[in-house]
Amino acid sequence: MADMPGDGSPDLATAGRRLRVKVLLALSLASGVPVLVLAYVVRGLVIPGSDPADPTVDLTILRAVLLVTVAGVLAGAYIIWDIGGTVARMAQLMASEQVMGGLVRRNNEVGTLMGSFNKMLTTIEHQAAEINSFATRLDAAYKELESTNARLKETSFKDEVTGLYNRRFFSLRLEEELSRYRRFNHPVSVVLLDLDGFKSVNDSLGHAVGDDTLRDMAQILMKHSRGINVVSRYGGDEFAVLLVETSKAGARLYADRIREVVAKYPFSHGKILTASFGVASLPDDEASTAEDLFRSADEALYAAKRAGKNQVAAAMGSPAKVL
Repeated sequence: MADMPGDGSPDLATAGRRLRVKVLLALSLASGVPVLVLAYVVRGLVIPGSDPADPTVDLTILRAVLLVTVAGVLAGAYIIWDIGGTVARMAQLMASEQVMGGLVRRNNEVGTLMGSFNKMLTTIEHQAAEINSFATRLDAAYKELESTNARLKETSFKDEVTGLYNRRFFSLRLEEELSRYRRFNHPVSVVLLDLDGFKSVNDSLGHAVGDDTLRDMAQILMKHSRGINVVSRYGGDEFAVLLVETSKAGARLYADRIREVVAKYPFSHGKILTASFGVASLPDDEASTAEDLFRSADEALYAAKRAGKNQVAAAMGSPAKVL
């Protein structure tokens, strides 16, 4: 109805005042007017002393009064019906406001929940980024550790002074080649050499010059050896060379070539040095283990020393019977 504001936020005080006026008007029409009419009828028609001379006029007046009464009652009923509709609309409006308030509260709660969820998601993303960063650092550390282990392993197999392989690595490779000989009967040779007169150089000129001499000797051996051969410093001024796929004849030629190079080499200290060599091979020599083969080469080396040094001596033995 026109009495109710339609903007969704009515002035309830104004609506209450209008409703009060309507109630008073409805009471006046529905109860006050009929009372007045009844009083008039009683006064004019019922109380004795009235003039009954013209009953037609009285009947007409009575009908008019009844008509006015009915009209007043109907008008009052309509106003009361309108008041009921107004009250219903006010109740509906108030209920709607309560629903809207509930929706607003729910929206606020949903907004708060979404805000908390977004904060949680941000925290999870941040933690995921930290985990990825940690995994990257861990992978880098693992790779560095592998590289360090490889360097340590390489270092554990290398001689500090000359950079050649050490005794440990030579022994491992000798075992491997002996196993290879057992399976395929491929020849393998060991050449041991010892510098003649190295002790006098070391004693007279010092250990630094001695180390330089050992490094020069390492360079000679590496320059005149194949890549598949194992060149090592076995200890002191003694060197060991594992010649893969090399017979005793080939090993003797190799040792003699190195001997000639050493005798002519211009060492930094200016002194002339020579070297003595011992050679042992499979299957030419009798050796059932790697230790036996190395011992045969060592005995041949001492034989070269006893024979006057600067010589190549080969082990003497029957063909090996390797298990």
